[in-house]
Amino acid sequence: MINKLLSIFVLVGCLWFLFAFKEGETVREYPQNYFRSPINTPIKLSGTFGELRSNHLHAGIDIKAHNGKTGQAILSVADGYVARIKVQSGGYGNVLYINHPNGYTSVYAHLANFPEAISRYVAAEQKRKKTFEIELYPEAGKFKFKKGEQLGKMGLSGRSYGAHLHFEIRDTRTSKPINPLLFGLEAKDKLAPKLHELKIYALNDKLETLTTKTVKVKKGGKGYRISGDTLLIGAWRIGIGLKAYDHMSLAPNWNGVYKMTMIKDDQPIYGFEMETFSFNESRYINAHLDYEEQVSKKAYINRFYELPGNRLSIYKEKKDRGIINLEKNRATKIQIRASDVAGNDEVLEFWVRRTDVPEPPARSYNYLLLYDQANAIETEDFSLSMSNGTLYENLYFKYHSTTENSADVYSLIHHLHDYKTPVHKYYNIAIRPVDLPEALREKAFIAYCQPNQKMITCGGKWEGNRLTTKVRDLGDFSIMVDTEAPKITPEKFSKNMVGYNRMTFKVTDNFATAPNVKQIDYDAYLDGNWILMEYDAKNDLLTHRFSEDLSKGSHQLRLVVRDDRKNETVFEKTFKY
Repeated sequence: MINKLLSIFVLVGCLWFLFAFKEGETVREYPQNYFRSPINTPIKLSGTFGELRSNHLHAGIDIKAHNGKTGQAILSVADGYVARIKVQSGGYGNVLYINHPNGYTSVYAHLANFPEAISRYVAAEQKRKKTFEIELYPEAGKFKFKKGEQLGKMGLSGRSYGAHLHFEIRDTRTSKPINPLLFGLEAKDKLAPKLHELKIYALNDKLETLTTKTVKVKKGGKGYRISGDTLLIGAWRIGIGLKAYDHMSLAPNWNGVYKMTMIKDDQPIYGFEMETFSFNESRYINAHLDYEEQVSKKAYINRFYELPGNRLSIYKEKKDRGIINLEKNRATKIQIRASDVAGNDEVLEFWVRRTDVPEPPARSYNYLLLYDQANAIETEDFSLSMSNGTLYENLYFKYHSTTENSADVYSLIHHLHDYKTPVHKYYNIAIRPVDLPEALREKAFIAYCQPNQKMITCGGKWEGNRLTTKVRDLGDFSIMVDTEAPKITPEKFSKNMVGYNRMTFKVTDNFATAPNVKQIDYDAYLDGNWILMEYDAKNDLLTHRFSEDLSKGSHQLRLVVRDDRKNETVFEKTFKY
């Protein structure tokens, strides 16, 4: 009897295995009736999970305001308690993280405000630590919410350019974000993705790109086609890329596609699905997309072949790394299927055949930098060091330096390849100055010339006779100096502040900063006591909200603002309240 039961158990287990695994992937299930919508109006999306963004994958969904304005009520999607609170001048702005009993965490970003009890708690901690930007982890159960209870209002805080809620669901244990639409949240969608452009990458035997070819696609019949059906490519092997966007019934936005699969001669060989990923792999998006197209044309082209340094976990199929070997006497059938979460899909179908293969174009370079090794360059005036994994593929690196006659530049201009090549990790550079006065030494910084010709500061510290820093771009670098202090311009401030509930100042500086360099530092005092100033980095605004217990009469304000090179501006005024 025991053996019979054991046999049945094994049989059931095998059947479950067959149904739960398909082509090597686990079929995951998420609770469908546990979470409600975070708003009381229909969900209209301006951003989808896993959407391709600059240097990162989008970790949630962006829910548009029903009337296009701030102030819409944001509701807790289930019972839970606040596990984390964060206030940022950029990024997510005001954000709440709520842990739920079922092992998931919901995240609500760009909030206009917090509930009163949380606001008081945050303000007290900001005052105690004397900082606006803050991250707090209140004790479990200190702030509880019931399902459907309001936890804030839709806003524009942080790096937000339109009233919306950035909403996430994360695995509480791993902090990995998961596509919220897989939890049964309803977003009306009867529209299939649209396909726009095909790109072919001719590859050598090392799978390095030799040439590229862009091909328009058009809707026709049951799917998308190319002109003439068959592509003739002079290459032994190719990789394929496709520009595609998803669309939804209630919003006009061009969003990211949930799932795409490439099929060769009726066999799936490469594909991805935007189900989940970890934050520490998000920047590998620059190996997934065509980086040059993104930075030069703002176009997002998905690769359907693997660069050697790509560590993204979104791929469900990776046969032969997605590389397609071409034949001269037989056309290879290619299909690419794009699907959204609601099951709407479109298919591009074409054939590709090899023609005569020309000699590969000659390469001009100084150094071969390997993606899977540390790399270093050392000259009399410049040095570079990259750790293993800084690049996504081997780079035939071009380096040269030129002189600059500008009085603002105190070094050679060091040309590091080009800005169209992605870099995964920060790497070290060091530059020797030329004719830099000793009095300006502490005001010197390493400058990066952006593609729009605007200079940004990458910071820098002296190591011997060289200025050093960490950067995460390729392009043109030099030493410049910054002796100009930030500017403070009153936006809402006068000698008579009677009847006002806040004062606001615009703060600007002559140089923007790289992401790893702090834009400004500031402190404000009222009658000699530190006060909280909210910093809106998007609009360069500092705001102080007057407390209810501020006494009537005359008050002395002192506002001090510093830039990265410690240039300082002090604004001191007396006002009546």
